[in-house]
Formats: sequence, C-alpha cells, structure tokens
Amino acid sequence: MRVYVLSSSPRRDGNSAALATAAAEGLREAGDDVELAYVDDIVSSFLRDCRQCRDLNGSCTIADRFGEAFTRSFLPSDGFIVATPIYWYGMSGQLKAFFDRMFCYVAASNPRSASVKTAMQGKRVGLLMSSEETYPTVSMAVLHQIQEYCRYTRSTLVGVVHGHGNSRGDIMREPSDPVTAARQFGRTFASAHASDYHIDTERSARMWC
Repeated sequence: MRVYVLSSSPRRDGNSAALATAAAEGLREAGDDVELAYVDDIVSSFLRDCRQCRDLNGSCTIADRFGEAFTRSFLPSDGFIVATPIYWYGMSGQLKAFFDRMFCYVAASNPRSASVKTAMQGKRVGLLMSSEETYPTVSMAVLHQIQEYCRYTRSTLVGVVHGHGNSRGDIMREPSDPVTAARQFGRTFASAHASDYHIDTERSARMWC
C-alpha cells in the first residue's frame, strides 16, 4: 500500500509526533510505501474566500505547499494516518486547516473537482491521538469528525491509537505503551479488518453477541 502519514503537532518531538513516527516505522516493516509529513511544513494559511483568491482557471492560488502535498501525496495514497494532539477537545488547528483546504479542490469551480472527488474516496484511514487527560470522552470530538470524514468520502476507519502524556516524551513511559501499539497498527494497517454494517447489508443470518 501507499500510505500518507500526517503529523499535525507543531512540536516535532511531541507525543503525537512519536505516535506518527512509530506508525510509519510499522508500515515500512510491513513493506508499505510510506511518506511521513508534518502539516507545519505544508499549510501556512487557513481556507480563504475562494471567490477572491482563485485564478482565472479556477485553481487555488494560496502560496504554500498544500496543493503539492494534496495532489501528489494525499490523493494518490491508498490510505492515510493522521496524528494529532487533542487541543481544546478537538484536533490541532494545523490538521483542521489541512482538511478545510481540501474544499479548494473539491468545489465545483475547480477544474479538477470531479477527479479529486474520485481520488478522495475509498481510502483506509487511521487516527493517532495524544492527550493529557484520560477520561473516556476526551477524544470523542476528534473521533467523530474523522468518522464523518470517512462516511462522507466512502472511506474506512480501520483503527485508533490514543496515548496519554503531557510533557514531551511522557507517552514513551505510559504503562499501556501506545508507541508500540502505533507501530503494530502500522504493521497491520493494510490488512486490519473493519466492518461497518448497514441495515440492508447482505450478511449471514447467524448472529453472535
């Protein structure tokens, strides 16, 4: 598989970055084609009013590396994994901006809109998170947003790793060992089974609980 791993913390040596690095290592160990990127290197602007900054052909003119990363790395990938710290009970602003900027390429006014929509569909998706707080619902907003992204793009969320820590490196000392879990998640990312049944899904009449 070709997998794009996005680390969205502004700290290169932070806890979520450690999870991203471990997942990338696991993917490489499994023989996958991996690109690990940092959103800080890619996005330097929020989404703007597209009516004001498109060129005459309808293409985005924001002068940073998002267009290159999105079209040459994200779209051609078979799957992607995002790593984020939990800030104010949501994903990092950097990662939110990355998702927001996709609109420039999906909107009907973009000349490549149809092909972009096709390329965005059917990916395998993974989520890595780090937070100081440990109570069960601290990650729900991030998880729900990624789930909805997957629903909207007909993609599959195949797994989540959530580590806890405050200071840099704390995640390495957490008893549940989320760094090893992230590496193992990378190793099995291409084959991990995830079922998402609908009421009309064809399946066996046998039921189990």
